Amino acid sequence: MSISSKYGYTPDKEAIARSLDLIAGGLEEIATEELYKKCFGIMDQTTLANDDTPESVKALVNKVNAFAKDYPQWPLPASICVYPNFASVVASQRASKEVHVTTVAGCFPTSQSFLPVKLQEIELAVRGGADEIDIVLALNSFLTGDYETAGAEIKASRECIDKVAKELGRPVCLKVILETGLLVTPELIADASFLAMENGADFIKTSTGKVKVNATPQAAYVMCECIKKFYEATGKKVGFKAAGGIASALDAVCYWSIVRTILGPEWMNKTLFRFGVSSLANKLLSAVEQKTVAYF
Repeated sequence: MSISSKYGYTPDKEAIARSLDLIAGGLEEIATEELYKKCFGIMDQTTLANDDTPESVKALVNKVNAFAKDYPQWPLPASICVYPNFASVVASQRASKEVHVTTVAGCFPTSQSFLPVKLQEIELAVRGGADEIDIVLALNSFLTGDYETAGAEIKASRECIDKVAKELGRPVCLKVILETGLLVTPELIADASFLAMENGADFIKTSTGKVKVNATPQAAYVMCECIKKFYEATGKKVGFKAAGGIASALDAVCYWSIVRTILGPEWMNKTLFRFGVSSLANKLLSAVEQKTVAYF
């Protein structure tokens, strides 16, 4: 029995396509200034560049710190997402703890290493100040059908985070990146979604942004349907994060509409819904200001 069948779920590709067509046809009608600002407030403002330095990360944090003064009618982003070695930089420089410290960890973006190495990196990131950890599903196990090993890695990461978080006296969120562009079929995306949730994910996330195909509406739709099924079966609300290739303000509205359609208003907040983005902030600002804004 597949993981998805335990929850009575099989992706209906035709029904998903019809629903996505309806959503796409209504984006312009709901794309308001208010909605653009809501999308801004659930962003993990991200820098994951090869040439990131402490100075460049500080510069990004300083922009976020100044944002409330420069744009007082806008919310702050939900978090700043960086490589794990920069967790302490963000934690020490941020002006408000309302903006979380998010780090990728566990040998991002490939997850190709030894589990003890991944866990050590996760622990160091949490000790460095991370409020949220984004790891990548171990595709080296998952794609061979070894769901047990892939799930065990997620569970071990969850246990590592919880142990250190308890010691430090603060909660730490775990997001699991499925890398949906490499999963090929909706059925595999569904199995990966349930596997991550069963093993302790607080969020399931589409992509690293480091492969050819990143977030897609179809993948998001399947993941959100799985979140709904998991909630109905367990009572646990798991969040959804769209990341990779969200290049325009209307792209954000599209994913907002998918989450709203499937999961409803209870998920429309930064506790349960995120965007992982580098350029979207400027696109949302430009859409509202009706001119090109290059703040970030």
